[in-house]
Amino acid sequence: MDPHLLRTFVTVAHWRSFSAAAEELGYTQSAVSQQIATLEADLGLTLLHRRPVTPTPAGERLLEHAAPLLLRHQAARADVLRAATGPVERLTVVASPLACTPAIARGLVLGRSPVTLLTAGRERVVEQVASGAADLGFADGIAAPSDPLRLPDAGSLTGVGVAEEELVVVLADGHPLSRRRGLALADLADALWLQAPAAVSVERLREVAGVGGFRVGFRYDGDDLHTVLNLTAAGHGLTLLPASVATGVPLTAPRVVHRVEMLHGTLAPGPAMTVADRLERGRAVR
Repeated sequence: MDPHLLRTFVTVAHWRSFSAAAEELGYTQSAVSQQIATLEADLGLTLLHRRPVTPTPAGERLLEHAAPLLLRHQAARADVLRAATGPVERLTVVASPLACTPAIARGLVLGRSPVTLLTAGRERVVEQVASGAADLGFADGIAAPSDPLRLPDAGSLTGVGVAEEELVVVLADGHPLSRRRGLALADLADALWLQAPAAVSVERLREVAGVGGFRVGFRYDGDDLHTVLNLTAAGHGLTLLPASVATGVPLTAPRVVHRVEMLHGTLAPGPAMTVADRLERGRAVR
């Protein structure tokens, strides 16, 4: 299956529009239509309804496979290019909003070698490293101690845990629970929560707690931590954050931690290998 045709299909399905997909991909609309027709002819199936543009059942099934296939294709291409070009004397790092812990930040010191740090969502971190746009990636999330995060499959990428720390429940100023020594997540299912990319999603809270509830009181689509803390302090919803970035009541049950994993492809001697070795040896566990 031609990955270029597959990428075009995913883009059309995402935008639900041939013209919008053409604009994003830099093709003409007729070229996009032809690529979709070629892919459908190859499979012998209709993948998209045309009016309106929505995936057919076969198209929905293909979308389930498309993201990991394209990611692995990007990772393979980037890995070959890295091996052919050799070491680069600069470092580009991408991290999800809360992944750059104090210990990891200290580990990024490289003397005279320039370092660029980008922020992206957790899945985008994987894509950036897989595609070669970043040399190292750091993705964070909550997990049982020593358990890996559930990240998109990127084939040959290496992932290793480099930081774990306790989580705290961040409450509004003067909240009656703020004097507790610890809180169980299941006991907070009836509370309103803040939904933000930098914090744990309510869907993940339900999964970890094993109960329903966890209603969204406020949605914030940015990743600025000060805004998250200000919204919580003002009473717009509770949130769960690592202890290094916020003051709150320790989460005592279930036993989960804030985990950071470092992601990279094959590393040649140079800044990326230096940082990766340093952080892997140090295992910045709080």
